[in-house]
Amino acid sequence: MRRQFQLISFLVVFVSTMFGQTDNKKLIIFHAGSLARPFAQIIQNFQEENPGVEILKEIAGSRACARKITDLGKECDILASADYEVIDNLLIPEYADWNLKFAANEMTIVYTKQSRLADQINQSNWHEILLKKEINFGRSDPNNDPCGYRTILTWKLSESYYNHPGLAEKLLKKNKEYVRPKEVDLLALLEAGELDYIFLYRSVAEQHKLPFLLLPDSINLKEGKCTELYKSVSVDVTGKKPGEYVTHMGTPMLYGVTIPHNAPNKTLANKFIHFLMNEDKGLKILRENGQPTVVPSLCESYNKLPEEFKPYALK
Repeated sequence: MRRQFQLISFLVVFVSTMFGQTDNKKLIIFHAGSLARPFAQIIQNFQEENPGVEILKEIAGSRACARKITDLGKECDILASADYEVIDNLLIPEYADWNLKFAANEMTIVYTKQSRLADQINQSNWHEILLKKEINFGRSDPNNDPCGYRTILTWKLSESYYNHPGLAEKLLKKNKEYVRPKEVDLLALLEAGELDYIFLYRSVAEQHKLPFLLLPDSINLKEGKCTELYKSVSVDVTGKKPGEYVTHMGTPMLYGVTIPHNAPNKTLANKFIHFLMNEDKGLKILRENGQPTVVPSLCESYNKLPEEFKPYALK
């Protein structure tokens, strides 16, 4: 009996150890759709550097990613958002303590060679072309995806830039059937010819080698000298609770990353943050995928940052 008990005890310890090792090698990442290409490479390189690590990733609109944590209680080790304000507004302080900015982007209008009037569209007339009855354009859902509300912010800025009052409302009313949960969902419709144009980040257009129209800096929400101008417009999106709304002011496009409170593997998550923020690793991959990096950047939650991450931020 004693030997049987010892054997059973040994097996329990062995199995527990094995499961513990498995758990210590698992990392859960939620990230924005616009990060799909660069994060696929970052994750692959991270796994090569850390053999045996299993990555479970879920790709969705940034707000949808955050709500998986807040509304569904899903465990998450790393959340990377296309808008750092999603983390500030939906996660901090109940579900996360800090938020690191790491990349930038800008709004463009993406099309194909088959898109109607593609040979005529330019910075001066795009809004007139999109309002034509025969033209179909798509955008993402502002309540799920930062690209969705950034599209509306771009339209609102365009009203004064092109001296076209009511432009945003006209665009909002047109082609509502082509609103999708996240911006990358629109790519298949574009490439199939169902859509002529989509509002999409420059980095994603470059990654998919699609032609795109650059927009004036006064309306494209690009990181730079137009910050004060961007603040002149805003859009309301759904908040943390039903019936609540959050107002998003126009701001330069900046991506954010955090480790939520419910992260089951904080040790490995910390390691991933260091890899992501490394100039010769994660940041290099982002830049190679057409995405400017912004490390270090001002961090509103600097005092809550773990000491090991403070080199990646400015107070």
